[in-house]
Amino acid sequence: MKLHEIRDNEGANRKKKRVARGPGSGKGKTAGRGIKGQKSRSGVALNGYEGGQMPLYRRLPKRGFTKPNAKSFAVINLGQVQAFIDAGKLDDKAEITEDALVASGLVRRKLDGIRLLGKGELKAKVTLAVTGASKSAVDAVEKAGGKVSLPAQEAAAE
Repeated sequence: MKLHEIRDNEGANRKKKRVARGPGSGKGKTAGRGIKGQKSRSGVALNGYEGGQMPLYRRLPKRGFTKPNAKSFAVINLGQVQAFIDAGKLDDKAEITEDALVASGLVRRKLDGIRLLGKGELKAKVTLAVTGASKSAVDAVEKAGGKVSLPAQEAAAE
């Protein structure tokens, strides 16, 4: 194969339909917009408009509440931690901190902290220092002979 022989696969590139270019095009005169009316004109945006009837999004009641200062945690699972230990990206001998998790690439950024969840299996004996952890995750780490320290809760207990 040479450079001048490179081309798209057959049917991969379709020509754009040119509307309003005469009766022979099949989309001449009104260009497929029908006759008259708001939608035949240019500059029309009618999403959610129901012809003056109260729109659906206004007929339905409001529900719930979004907490303005809600904390957002980066979430990791035990299985992910084990996979990164097996790959040599995390050192199970040293304490695994949030900074170590970010440096290894397991989480992109800490957000308001990192929360450990119990999905997956942990075989390594590790010490984890994270913002939060589920009860099942703490139990699984302790069962493997490790320890989970939650600095925020320890500070609150003092």
